[in-house]
Amino acid sequence: MSDIGKQGGADMAPSTVWNEKQSWLDYLPTPLAMAMLVAVFIAIWQAIHVSGLVSPIILPSPGRTGTELVTVGMNLMSGGFVFTAFVITAQEVLFGFAFAIAIGVGLGVIVGETHFGERAVMPLIVAIDTMPKIAFAPVFVAWLGFGIGSKVALAAFVAIFPIVVGVAAGLHAADENARMMFRSIGASRWQTLRRLKIPAGLPQFFTGLKIASIGVVAGAITGEFLGGGRGFGDLIRTAASQLDTARVFALIFYLSLLGLATFWAVALTERRMVFWRRSTSAAGGER
Repeated sequence: MSDIGKQGGADMAPSTVWNEKQSWLDYLPTPLAMAMLVAVFIAIWQAIHVSGLVSPIILPSPGRTGTELVTVGMNLMSGGFVFTAFVITAQEVLFGFAFAIAIGVGLGVIVGETHFGERAVMPLIVAIDTMPKIAFAPVFVAWLGFGIGSKVALAAFVAIFPIVVGVAAGLHAADENARMMFRSIGASRWQTLRRLKIPAGLPQFFTGLKIASIGVVAGAITGEFLGGGRGFGDLIRTAASQLDTARVFALIFYLSLLGLATFWAVALTERRMVFWRRSTSAAGGER
């Protein structure tokens, strides 16, 4: 076969490399992409409001909701009653998160390090977690009263399970060869836990913390809904009883900022403590 024939056959052969065609949306900067998504959402919202398909009492206009956002934000920044309620809810979230971390880490170590914990403790934790959390709110109120204690307890109760799972999974993440090396040099169980298993399991541990940081806010607000209180849950309940849906949306927006702040605090701590994982990823990308 001539060289020309060979070249023609090579040109006609199908390519073995498949390149995915990316959309122009994939090249947009993240802030611009998020802004476009929000703009589309608001446009659809406004169209539904103008069409009259939904009552303004149920779905207020974006303009009225924006006005309430400004009003609530100004009260929050000026130290008014919204700020006072926000501080109370923030205390419930932070205390609940702290208790959840303390209890969840302890149970996670028991589950991840002992056969008793894996066979007996973990099934009980799973069984309790499958129960509806909202049903425990009256129980915590009966035990701890209508003060901040019942809200902290419910917030911690909601957030414990992801932490337990994250810690237990992290303790099993260490490489088996590394475990054999620690056993060969005569390392104690505590030394293996502290120097090998805990550092290796930090990514899974922080994954559990991120999930818990979102659930803890829901737990605190649920406690305020059902057990009274003077936090954001009380403001939302009052606005809903007055059919002030725009105020409810505004309060929910600022409440979500509390959840985002908790989440990003955990994410920032992870970046500080699991710096070696980021360095390894960067090195792999360079190759």
